[in-house]
Amino acid sequence: MVQDVVEGLLAQADVQVNGDRPWDLQVHDKGAYRRILVEGSVGLGETYMDGWWSCEAVDQLIAKLVLARLNKTVVPLSAKWTVLRSRLFNLQTRLGSRRVIDRHYEISPAVFMSFLDPYNQYTCGYFKDTSDLNVAQENKLDLICRKLHLTENDRVLDIGCGWGGFAKFAAERYGCHVTGITISDQQLEYGKTFCEGLPVTLLKSDYRDFDQTGFDKVLVCGMIEHVGHRNYRPLMEVVHRSLRDGGHFLLHTIGRHSSGTSTDPWITKFIFPNSMLPSARQLTTEAQGLFALDDWHNFGSSYDPTLMAWHKNFVDNWESIREGYDDRFYRMFTYYLLSCAAVFRVNKKVLWQLVLTKRRGAVAGYQSVR
Repeated sequence: MVQDVVEGLLAQADVQVNGDRPWDLQVHDKGAYRRILVEGSVGLGETYMDGWWSCEAVDQLIAKLVLARLNKTVVPLSAKWTVLRSRLFNLQTRLGSRRVIDRHYEISPAVFMSFLDPYNQYTCGYFKDTSDLNVAQENKLDLICRKLHLTENDRVLDIGCGWGGFAKFAAERYGCHVTGITISDQQLEYGKTFCEGLPVTLLKSDYRDFDQTGFDKVLVCGMIEHVGHRNYRPLMEVVHRSLRDGGHFLLHTIGRHSSGTSTDPWITKFIFPNSMLPSARQLTTEAQGLFALDDWHNFGSSYDPTLMAWHKNFVDNWESIREGYDDRFYRMFTYYLLSCAAVFRVNKKVLWQLVLTKRRGAVAGYQSVR
């Protein structure tokens, strides 16, 4: 019977149904068993959203399931079709790129501000010598600036500028001029107000349509995860064209250990449509001939505490933002944050910062920092 099969699979991960440990599943609707078995990660996540099961520590549960490779054991046909589509088609065209904006980034900024730091950083903090999220995010922003060797005379391009956090930090602390581009109306409107009075210009533009040149430095932070493998080279070419000779390019991205073309089906359906994470090989292949690779830094261990801090803030501030959102949205968002924390905790995913230099005009001797 389906229940026995699912319980047997969970036992391989040291997970019990209705057990008393923090990572054990508490099943409230037995229909969850069939949906989990038939729909895989989508069934697991969606039945949690529907309240069919609960767990005291979802992050610990997901970590155990991933370590036991149950995500590879239960792979429904729908997940295989998702992978096939991502291999056959360019899912991140201009129209395809709008899907993640409409699904996720056009949520009210108040939701994101409820759990982010004062610079609105929706990427991994740098938890070096701190356990405080706000300090870790300032550490990350300053790390980027120092790796780019920013000066007050620099013109900086921020591709996928979010709510303007980096632009504000770099303009305030280093005195440079930042041009940021985004395709999100919500982010653009918020960012313009957030950076008011600073040497910051924020524009609505797809990276493929951006044609300004002569920038001293370029940043892509937490954006290439939405670009897709078929578009890595076009993005690299835009960065190359935008940079002056010898200019530095910092790429901050979640990474995967082996090449692929899609991501977890539940994440694809509910959080980041058409997203995918790059491998080292995919990035270096598409940068070839355009850039010299000067530095590669992995601090994926910082993403677990980043996500857990976001989760705590989201839960603590839920009552102040819940108007217009139901309990299913709350469970979706908490599941998203906790399950992502789990995959970084077990080194399923990593976080990289690469510093590349436009080969034309590049000189030896780049000095990186940690």
